[in-house]
Amino acid sequence: MSVHLISADEAMAKLDQFDAILDARSEGEHAEDHLPGAQSWPSLNNEERIRVGTLYKQVSPFDAQKIGAALVAKNIARHIETHVMDKPKNWQPLIYCWRGGKRSNSLALILGQIGFKVHLLEGGYKAFRKAVMEDTPRQAQRLQFQVLCGPTGSGKTRLLHALAQQGAQVLDLEGIACHRSSVLGLIPGQAQPTQKAFDTQVWNALRRFDPALPVYVEAESKKVGNLAVPAELMNAMRASPCIRVDLSLENRVNLLLEDYAFFTQDTAFFIDRLERLVALRGKAVVDAWKEQIERGEMREVVADLLSQHYDPGYETSTGKNFVQFSKAAVIAPASHALDDMRAAAAQLLQTQG
Repeated sequence: MSVHLISADEAMAKLDQFDAILDARSEGEHAEDHLPGAQSWPSLNNEERIRVGTLYKQVSPFDAQKIGAALVAKNIARHIETHVMDKPKNWQPLIYCWRGGKRSNSLALILGQIGFKVHLLEGGYKAFRKAVMEDTPRQAQRLQFQVLCGPTGSGKTRLLHALAQQGAQVLDLEGIACHRSSVLGLIPGQAQPTQKAFDTQVWNALRRFDPALPVYVEAESKKVGNLAVPAELMNAMRASPCIRVDLSLENRVNLLLEDYAFFTQDTAFFIDRLERLVALRGKAVVDAWKEQIERGEMREVVADLLSQHYDPGYETSTGKNFVQFSKAAVIAPASHALDDMRAAAAQLLQTQG
């Protein structure tokens, strides 16, 4: 048998060296969060886990363990038949469950007896989660950030993506969070990840960056939708040099009409989201916007949202939260078009190179 216990810190350091990372927890636990790149190989699925847990509490641990063992054996047999038959002898997986208990041990035991070199995560996902939360501040502190600032619609996200396309290091918090970071930032059909999954994905992005090169990131508030940005990362961003993206109001409106086309295509959804602004802008203002939407005056509504809701206080708020904002270098794309954003990204990289 070849099963090697490995600590969470060791696993984090070697994460990219395993041939596979196998999550022996239920598919529901896996969906909530998992190690980066982990495959779901449940020893007990959602329903089986509930069944065994109920037996454990209501009948006896012994009866629960008998039923659980039979179910685990069947599931592991199916995983082997489905996923393992083509694996070479030198295949080396990392296996974990919630706390490194019976579910991962059972899978590791069988794979180890086959002859694979199996690594078993000591303490399971719980230990890994703790290690991620402890390591994230260290990762944030070792990096040098360049923060893209600019009012809503100025093209920060487009510029960020253009920078990534040209090989720059980019941390796309809104992309990870599946949210555009405002009251109207919800993306239809895309649920946000859990806070745990967001934390793991942010850590996974940070650990891959080269500290010798800048990491470009958008200026964000402490939350992106419902998700909190790790405090230490937020602190590092707020202390970092800023780059201001300047775009004309006309181009900002054009950009938002493109990027938020789902609002113009589903006016009922747009009107529903605007209800969130009643407390901030008043019922009369929001009702007027609703009437404009019903008349098809989308451009006018977007322009009003920028001038009346998003822009007021932007300079003061950003200057207060990002200490180097007053010294920000300025980048002014010719327009909101993707080609102009790519040109601006190339100019920025040349200037900073």
